[in-house]
Amino acid sequence: MANNIQPLQHFTKFESLELGNQLIEQALAYKANPTLDKAKGEGKRIGCIFLNPSLRTRVSTQLAAMNLGMEPIVLNMDKEGWALEMQEGAIMNRGTVEHIKDAAAVLGSYFDILAIRAFPSLTNKEEDMSDFTFSQFVKYSGVPVVSLESATRHPLQSLADQITIRENWSGKNKPKVVLTWGPHIKAIPHAVANSFAEWTLGMDHDLTITHPAGYELDEEFTKGATIEYNQSKALEDADFVYVKNWSSFNDYGKILSTDSSWMLTENHFENAKNAKVMHCLPVRRNLELSDEILDGPRSLVQEQAKNRIFAAQAAISHLLGNN
Repeated sequence: MANNIQPLQHFTKFESLELGNQLIEQALAYKANPTLDKAKGEGKRIGCIFLNPSLRTRVSTQLAAMNLGMEPIVLNMDKEGWALEMQEGAIMNRGTVEHIKDAAAVLGSYFDILAIRAFPSLTNKEEDMSDFTFSQFVKYSGVPVVSLESATRHPLQSLADQITIRENWSGKNKPKVVLTWGPHIKAIPHAVANSFAEWTLGMDHDLTITHPAGYELDEEFTKGATIEYNQSKALEDADFVYVKNWSSFNDYGKILSTDSSWMLTENHFENAKNAKVMHCLPVRRNLELSDEILDGPRSLVQEQAKNRIFAAQAAISHLLGNN
């Protein structure tokens, strides 16, 4: 595949329509033949560093790396590593044992690529929006870094989402994509919603975002989208409906509503007969999304999950091409 795109040093966010299309095409090539580039990562290692739980991200990244001939090693830093100090110039006379400078530098010396998952606190807005914890690994490791979800973005999930849309859209015009808030019992980060909006708009799709008042996302990620507070109106003529909960951004980390009427059922699709439904998983059944939708013909959820492998493979392959 011809590549006239400036190579990335890290994979952390949507960069351009051209690169997005290239990554989608590469992912689809890997889906057709997972071991197409089996020799590309031979003799190289990827360190998958988790500060937070994971299922799909963990396993799909490991499988993607092995498809490329790499050795993946997983470290659950929150359970198996030392308590990390993040602050510059800290006097470490309390609970933290190892400074991020030292830990990241060591990991960078052990691996050719690092893949990091670090959730937000949902209490310190300024720190979360700077992706503080994630950025420390980028700053001090000295090797390419793949985001396995940060405080603000989840680019591998969003790439898998765009692959899924590409596979399931045959229309001549842009698909109408709707991102709808769904109820939840916990305060949920904004990363998936932010990233999905950023990638969907970047890939030049028509995006409508619908949610109760007070759940507006950061405009950095939603500029260019239609914001509609009436869910029924938003869903009219939708081609793809992405369901995701998120907590308040303006009233940071707060739950403002748990309105069960926002959970999608078949009744919501009276004016969107052919709409397909997406969710990143894990999903709280019959709270965020009904069984009839998840287990019915509209659901693309399992396709999305499978595409996580090939999204990760495309991103890692791109970074390997720089080394």
